[in-house]
This record gives sequence, C-alpha cells and structure tokens, in this order.
Amino acid sequence: EAGSEDIDILPNGLAFISSGLKYPGLKSFAPDKPGEIFLMDLNEDYPRAVELRISRGFDLSLFNPHGISTYVD
Repeated sequence: EAGSEDIDILPNGLAFISSGLKYPGLKSFAPDKPGEIFLMDLNEDYPRAVELRISRGFDLSLFNPHGISTYVD
C-alpha cells in the first residue's frame, strides 16, 4: 500500500521486495503494521507480489526492513 523500500532481483528472475520502513520524522501510512518481505517471479506473464511468511519466534512487531540483499551460493 505504501510502496517498497528496496528490491533485489536474482539471476533466475525472482525478486525479493522489502516494505514497511518506518523512519523517524516521516509519515507512516500504517504505523502499527510490521514490515514485510514480498516475493515476485518476474518470469510470469502477470507477476504479482506475494507476502512471504516469516518464521515463528521472530518478533514481527520490531521488523522494520531498510534495504534487502541476497546471497547466492
């Protein structure tokens, strides 16, 4: 809803998108909503961003992603 903060595209066409950055002094459209990571397959005819589920035990209330990068081994 408020846009993405960063995107990293893998060589195979999968894109990881971080969203939900809350920065002091900037208006937040959803101040109580935690940050999110989305996956988009750019190989599809009509790609759409799908929210990834974050593991249990992770404190989502503190998740405030600023940037994203991937490591391919």
